[in-house]
Amino acid sequence: MRVILAEDSTLLREGLVRLLVEEGHEVLAALPDAVSLVEETAERRPDIVVVDIRMPPTHTDEGLRAAVEIRERLPQVGVLVLSQHVERSYAAQLLAANAERVGYLLKDRVAQVEEFLEALERIHAGGAVIDPEVVRQLVVRSTHGDPLARLTPRERTVLEALAQGLTNTAIAKQLHISVSAVEKNLNTVFDKLDLSHTTDYNRRVLAVLRYLDR
Repeated sequence: MRVILAEDSTLLREGLVRLLVEEGHEVLAALPDAVSLVEETAERRPDIVVVDIRMPPTHTDEGLRAAVEIRERLPQVGVLVLSQHVERSYAAQLLAANAERVGYLLKDRVAQVEEFLEALERIHAGGAVIDPEVVRQLVVRSTHGDPLARLTPRERTVLEALAQGLTNTAIAKQLHISVSAVEKNLNTVFDKLDLSHTTDYNRRVLAVLRYLDR
């Protein structure tokens, strides 16, 4: 896998470079800011770009804006955005166009090496990866009268796993239930959220996240 990194923390940036190289991936560039990220991506055409949201010079949303531009200009390039904290509006903006080849992870998740590498592989394969904590905070926002309040605890758990980008088989394994049980719960969830008309997996993930972040 060919990767471009954009991370202002020297320690994290060099650590990611070492990790990726050791895993057999090729790091095309490791940038300390997002200023030249879009140009580097357009020129080198990596498989995936990994970028921090808050980067120099203002440490606000430079990385996010670069990620969104890359997704608009180069949709074939996967984008994994890293964030120090859960920022729902940023997650929604990143997913505004579609939920293919995209990920949003908290930086703490990077320390869990296997999960981080699995996220890269899933994005490279065309999927979506949303940090479980981001999904959890979206789901727990429901209030009385919200359609989410009609979901059972099991349906909520399945919804969270779905929004993380897991397949039905992976959800079944994670929750220790059968695949048919997952499918049954998903059908009920989408009926309750008026999303049953959506058929494509990644589009369903996007639809759920949009609904939760409305």
